[in-house]
Amino acid sequence: MDIHGKRLKENIVLKTSLDVVHIKKACKIVEDLLIELGSVVKPGIKTIDIDQYAGDFIFKKKGISGLKGYMGFPANVCISVNNVAAHGIGNDYILRDGDIITVDATIGVDGWYGDGAWTYIAGEATPEKKRLVKAAWQAMLAGVAESMSGKKLGDIGSSIKKIALRYGCNVVEDLAGHGIGRKIHEEPVILHVGRKGTGMQIVPGMVFTIEPILTLGSGKITFHSDNWSIITADNKLSAQFECTLAVFSNHTDVLTLSGINLQKYIDFPPLF
Repeated sequence: MDIHGKRLKENIVLKTSLDVVHIKKACKIVEDLLIELGSVVKPGIKTIDIDQYAGDFIFKKKGISGLKGYMGFPANVCISVNNVAAHGIGNDYILRDGDIITVDATIGVDGWYGDGAWTYIAGEATPEKKRLVKAAWQAMLAGVAESMSGKKLGDIGSSIKKIALRYGCNVVEDLAGHGIGRKIHEEPVILHVGRKGTGMQIVPGMVFTIEPILTLGSGKITFHSDNWSIITADNKLSAQFECTLAVFSNHTDVLTLSGINLQKYIDFPPLF
């Protein structure tokens, strides 16, 4: 099942070890960018300036933004502030103390893509906001822990939902993770809710993202008037962490967190 080009009946292209090496190059730039932005996302900066910083960083690392121009998307990265759940666009908004900001980056290198997102807090935040960010981080890690060969995709969603409820949050169920490789979006679709022991079996060669969005509200979403930004229907805060991972027969590599000892950050994200 590790043969390049072999497809499952659901049209999933399984990746070889060499394919994963290529994907890792893109994922390393994603990881480095998200870490670097920890010192950039501060009160007083415009979100358009964060986007420009990200674009310059990607260019210097000899990558390309997989988002800019994708289906007409106008920015280098997605920048989603407070009640924006996904696909926010940098603009003249100036970050305020306590804002929650998610930056989602898809980066290509030599025709292969990596994808990741982190949520940051500008300045100081309330305990409620910290609880949300902590829950989003732990929800992603819970999904990673279930992403092993032999498990089922339903195990991922079940574990994520469990963490969300533990922290009094809801999962945005209408947005999902996805396979990734030569294309930004590939099969399979990774739902962030599910029932344990159900769904497609996870097999070696799968490369996909886990990217649950958690909210302090209902989890329902709607479109902003810019036709890109997806906002929470009740205007409640949202937070998200996303990683790209590769499944092997006896382990799973988290490609966009390669330089981070996850055992050290079980409870809190690295920049918390």
